Amino acid sequence: MNRRNFLSASLAAPAAAPLEAQVAKIRVGFLGVAHSHARDKVNLTRHGADWDLAGVWDRDAKLCAQYASQGVRILTLEELLLDSSIQVVAIESEVKLHAEHARMALTTGKHIHLEKPPSETMGDLRAIVDLARTKRLIVQVGYMWRYHPGINAALEAALNGWLGDVYLVRGTMNTLIGADRRPEWALFRGGQMFEQGCHLIDPMIRLLGRPAKITPFLKHHGAYQDNLADNTVAVFEFPRALGIISSTVLQPGATTHRCFEIFGSNGNAVVRPIEQVPTLAIDLVKAAGPYPAGVKTLTFPGFRRYTGDFEELADAVRRTRPLSVRAEEELLVHEALLRASTMPV
Repeated sequence: MNRRNFLSASLAAPAAAPLEAQVAKIRVGFLGVAHSHARDKVNLTRHGADWDLAGVWDRDAKLCAQYASQGVRILTLEELLLDSSIQVVAIESEVKLHAEHARMALTTGKHIHLEKPPSETMGDLRAIVDLARTKRLIVQVGYMWRYHPGINAALEAALNGWLGDVYLVRGTMNTLIGADRRPEWALFRGGQMFEQGCHLIDPMIRLLGRPAKITPFLKHHGAYQDNLADNTVAVFEFPRALGIISSTVLQPGATTHRCFEIFGSNGNAVVRPIEQVPTLAIDLVKAAGPYPAGVKTLTFPGFRRYTGDFEELADAVRRTRPLSVRAEEELLVHEALLRASTMPV
């Protein structure tokens, strides 16, 4: 893995833990498994060296039966929340239940991994953050590209000034879904911007801070008789830069077109594709940092979703230390997401 995969400070990978801390597994349970990311995260904790999977709970008996058929223990809600040996609860329920489930887990003394988006309102997320602070517990929000080596190398280049003065950040997060998934995503006014555009709003806001103005375009252009905002763009105005995030559910073969781009006065950093074999191209006018003038292309074939999240979470629990993304940043990101989704702030 390239030495420039992660930022040296706020986005750095956790330092190696003492041997005895590395050996001790952390017991984790899942509060809900309805989210599309749940299955991969259950498998990661089931087989990962850091984790001891206690089991899962969900209010949907059919979902529970699917997991039980694969040998995963099904817990009652009381077993999950009141078992003192379970240190971490991963919340992978439906988005509309995220805030309620987060409060339940924190109230019973559990650190949480909270699937994105973390809540429907700013008030809900503030309450979650305040409760975690009071109880000295960790809240990790599950934006799946926070530990992406290409995106973090692009952010590193921008934060260190190697790209010069940043004037534009642009990102595209498209997919294609069928009619069966549209009702769930249509529950929220922000539609596709709220559901998946959030993954690129996250690094942009952590790079540039709070926007002065956000102008959303949340359109319904699919041939479906529903109210899903399925073709969305948001323009973010910062003091000296613009941000443009687009996200639609109408693009076949969308995965290879997902991208994150940062443009500056000395050049640009473009991550495309973000997954499969992630590729970062740094194109500079003048050499800066470790990069020569011209185009330098880096590939990251070893990237796997969620691994970095759970590695840092395990280290933070063992060392009783804060995460690299602070609560204040979580609040800034969520405020921008809600404004871009025309939802309550």
